[in-house]
Amino acid sequence: MNIYDISKKTGVSIATVSRVINGSASVSEKTRAKVLAAIEESGYTPNVFARGLGLNTMKTIGIMCADSSDPYLARAVYYIEQDLRKNNYDSLLLCTGYDHDVKVKCMDQLLSKRVDAVILVGSNYVEFNDEMNDYIRNAAATVPVMLVNGVLNAPNIYSTLCDDRAAIYEVTTSFINNGRKKLVYLYNSRSYSGMKKLGGFTDALKDAGIPIKKDRIVFIDSHNVSVQGAKKIVSDLAKKGVKFDGIIAADDIISVGVLKYAKESGLSIPDDLFVAGYNNFDISECCEPELTSVDNKLEVLCRHCVSTLMSVFAEDKSVPKRTVFSAEIVERATTDFKIK
Repeated sequence: MNIYDISKKTGVSIATVSRVINGSASVSEKTRAKVLAAIEESGYTPNVFARGLGLNTMKTIGIMCADSSDPYLARAVYYIEQDLRKNNYDSLLLCTGYDHDVKVKCMDQLLSKRVDAVILVGSNYVEFNDEMNDYIRNAAATVPVMLVNGVLNAPNIYSTLCDDRAAIYEVTTSFINNGRKKLVYLYNSRSYSGMKKLGGFTDALKDAGIPIKKDRIVFIDSHNVSVQGAKKIVSDLAKKGVKFDGIIAADDIISVGVLKYAKESGLSIPDDLFVAGYNNFDISECCEPELTSVDNKLEVLCRHCVSTLMSVFAEDKSVPKRTVFSAEIVERATTDFKIK
């Protein structure tokens, strides 16, 4: 017995059966009673696909993230799923990795499942080669696409992000204002967010009249980011003769690696070296000394993303295409900002 059999048995449309299953108020009591009686008599158990028939909704949102073991992405998915559930939506998560072809394949898989929208978590989904973003635009022609910490200007695409550039600019300027001018920047992503952070660092140096030197800006492949890997990179810089009195990292994990290097090298934090990270995760308070970090308001971003999606579903014409939140610098023991 399936939804088609229930429709035939009761003499009502498949759409009406779906409305009864979903508790819609737009069905008369007489029809509702007839359909429910047929369901009970047949022992029919509705599945999610059947519930969506005739209602043009599966009450399911597709979520794509690169790596669920990444603390930032895992936390983001948690917040998003929690709020979707509060709004009576299920979620379907696909972890895509960073390969473009896999991302495209995963998007196709979600759309084939008839999801009501797709949420892309992390700025790595917006490519600098704009043609590579066509699969996102094509998806948005079918369902709303929400970007968490990324921007792509196209119809039916909505962005919620942190002002990463301003955050790193502020941190860097605070380092400089407190006499730290031999700065190193370590980053692990060339995504939209990653490049905004890098721009904040270089702009702060320019505005302070400090030369930008390539050997002081180090890219760490995101696939190989680890505490030990970051420690080795800083150690290698020192061995090459690069002098530094401040290190700013685009991720807290990298910064903890810096602290490991400092401890093994006998450096005093923050007297000899200022260190700051990004994301303000638990690790920033678990390390010793506790890490100054940028709180990019991840929970706020994720909850606003879901709220925006619900407004899109409600056909609210005032829904903003892009919402930008400000970050907050949480100072701890790895810096000593007397002047900010």
